[in-house]
Amino acid sequence: MAQPVLALGCALVTGAGCVWYLPALADLRAGAADRPPSRRTAALACLTGWATVAAVGPTLLLTASWWTPCAVTAAGGTATALLRIRAAVRRAGERRETARLWEGLTPDGPLPSRAVRRGAVAALAVTLPVAVSVAVLVPATGLALAR
Repeated sequence: MAQPVLALGCALVTGAGCVWYLPALADLRAGAADRPPSRRTAALACLTGWATVAAVGPTLLLTASWWTPCAVTAAGGTATALLRIRAAVRRAGERRETARLWEGLTPDGPLPSRAVRRGAVAALAVTLPVAVSVAVLVPATGLALAR
């Protein structure tokens, strides 16, 4: 597939992604007093991911090689995954703190809490950068998955 077609696709997907990055931008603009740190970090991860997609489009148009868009995608995907992991760790700490505070307020003991699915977070952290890199490298190398 030609690079200008992929750049157009990146622009269209970025435009359609406003349903995710506009609420994330609102979370960041709300301030630290209105949003917990985990939510603000998750919003930053969302914005980083969409900024990566937005940055890949111009690099596809401005460069002739495939290595620059691949490098932008890998760097952005890794940064997004790391920020999302950090948000999940912060959220788990916030839940523990909330459970500890409720424990002192309720006579029957703590309220039941949902367990953090660490396996799902770890799987997402590993597979997200790999999936994004493969999605860019497969068209770049001209390999066809089904022939």
